[in-house]
Amino acid sequence: MERITPTKQLQHRVRIAVDAMGGDFAPTNEVQAVLRALEDPLVEIVVVGRTAEITAAFPDHTIPDRVTILHADDVISMADEPSSIVKSRKESSLFKAMDLMREGTVDAVISAGNTGAVMATATMLCGRLPGVSRPTIGSFMPSQRERPTLVVDVGANVDSKPRFLHDFAVMGSVYYSQIVGTDRPTVGLLSVGEEREKGNAVTKETYPLLEQAPINFVGNVEGRDILKGTVDVVVCDGFEGNIVLKFAESVIGFLKFRFKRYAEQSPFHAMLIGAFKPILKRVLSGMDYQEYGGVPLLGINGVVIIGHGSSTPIALENMIRRAVDVVRLDVNGEIKNALQHASSIGTATT
Repeated sequence: MERITPTKQLQHRVRIAVDAMGGDFAPTNEVQAVLRALEDPLVEIVVVGRTAEITAAFPDHTIPDRVTILHADDVISMADEPSSIVKSRKESSLFKAMDLMREGTVDAVISAGNTGAVMATATMLCGRLPGVSRPTIGSFMPSQRERPTLVVDVGANVDSKPRFLHDFAVMGSVYYSQIVGTDRPTVGLLSVGEEREKGNAVTKETYPLLEQAPINFVGNVEGRDILKGTVDVVVCDGFEGNIVLKFAESVIGFLKFRFKRYAEQSPFHAMLIGAFKPILKRVLSGMDYQEYGGVPLLGINGVVIIGHGSSTPIALENMIRRAVDVVRLDVNGEIKNALQHASSIGTATT
């Protein structure tokens, strides 16, 4: 999917903290992404991590204008326990980046590190927006329409209550509207059938809450509707959402494997694949995660974008640009207003 570029955002200066030690190829990929993101003249970046390694990753060891480095000795690994970060890992690049946002020094944080650690640190240091029962993470997926489908939650909460799903729907609707530029995006509840009575106990209890919520709720949808683009926003528990996300991410690798196997069958097959390679590459690019970078952590009192550990410089650059979009569009302000409105009309009491 090509990067979505909002058209109705305010052009003002934005400061982003980059956790330079979080990814698998840190800090090289992070530094390359920072250099790309500086094409926006109103973006300033604080690169957080081991100074010597970060400096060495810049061309000629020269730090560009609008970039500063904040030293942090400690590095959070994928195996570290998320709850330990705030208590005992205050010298880590992740903690220091989040602390910059907590104190108002930066507007947003991006990290390709341990997802659980990013979520826990952001929640404990910065807190939740008023009215948010649980933060959520949403991921854009390609669809058969010209615009993508947003799936929330894709892994932040694996045992959601109806109230949580209500809030995910409101936050996802606001995020989609602001980023994609669609008024009143359609919202569907992921279930095992379109009928109102289908689903487990949680989805059945959630359905009437979404009917009353200040969103354009159209009913239940099924898994096949995500790539079809039947609705703009699909709401689900993080357990199901993460399975959907990981499956979707595996599709492009599977298709490449099948094309390779086909090409290996004969020289003629190899010639066919070679002839169509530019077209295939263009088609498959719509399923490549690096085109949209990371996923937003919605509901936090701040802006956080989380990426894959294996994020490429392009993916990390798009994470920075997405953070800038969210700040300039004041997505958090819109979420607060929407949840306040939902509270005033008495939804989400379960």
